[in-house]
Amino acid sequence: MISRKKGMLSPDFLVPNVGLLLSILLVEGLYTTWIRPRAEELLLERKAYLSQGAGGSVKLQERHLALIIKDREPEVEVIFCVWGVFFLSYKMLEIRREQRLLEEDFVRLQPGERILPEDALDRYKELQSQVARNPRWRERLLPECILAALHRFHATSSIQDAAMAVKERAELTADRLDSSLSLVRYIAWAIPAIGFVGTVRGIGDGLSHAEEAIKGDISQVTSQLGLAFNSTFVGLMLCIVLMYLIHIVQSGQEAFIIETQSYCRDRLVDVMKVPTKDESAGMLS
Repeated sequence: MISRKKGMLSPDFLVPNVGLLLSILLVEGLYTTWIRPRAEELLLERKAYLSQGAGGSVKLQERHLALIIKDREPEVEVIFCVWGVFFLSYKMLEIRREQRLLEEDFVRLQPGERILPEDALDRYKELQSQVARNPRWRERLLPECILAALHRFHATSSIQDAAMAVKERAELTADRLDSSLSLVRYIAWAIPAIGFVGTVRGIGDGLSHAEEAIKGDISQVTSQLGLAFNSTFVGLMLCIVLMYLIHIVQSGQEAFIIETQSYCRDRLVDVMKVPTKDESAGMLS
């Protein structure tokens, strides 16, 4: 299901780190080419409207996106959000790749055919060789569950033990999938935390210009308070979006685990049969 390879060339290392690098380059490029230049233009327009007096008051009330996210803290929040979306997209793509295997017929039984304990080992070896030849099937949950059930059924001649083998593999993979989302949960926590940092910095910088505000110049205070409120606003909005995407991915992972268990139960466990003593004697005779 999830790559067990460790090291700098493994997906577990490459995906989050490459995703972070791409997120930084993408967002920084967007800020350099559009957001900051557009914000500077709007600020110049605002100064011109202020110089006109009440005539420009209506346009001053409009809040453009570039003005809301132009500061450093909102930029970092956007980088983290894009990073999280990139990581979640990879996880969803991985689930879709796994779900496509549910369309394969790994058991290959004729109508009315049953799997006996003495046949399970031959089927196990056959499927194992097919998995070794097909890279798409390697380290995937469904083939692993089928192999585990066949091996357990051959060793114990118990259908219940075979079903338990499937359940154990599925639960282990479910735990692994849940732990793999720990990074994006940290990202979802870090985004509003960065917003609060911007809020504290904005309020602190605004208070440092309190003396100028007393003298009548409140431009620096309002600018820093804008940073304070915008940082928290952007952080909370992005966190809401990212948490919804996490919910979608988790739902997809849980659905995949259930579908895999249902596949193994319907196509494998339910067609297993342990012969009675009379049936075994009849086969021997």
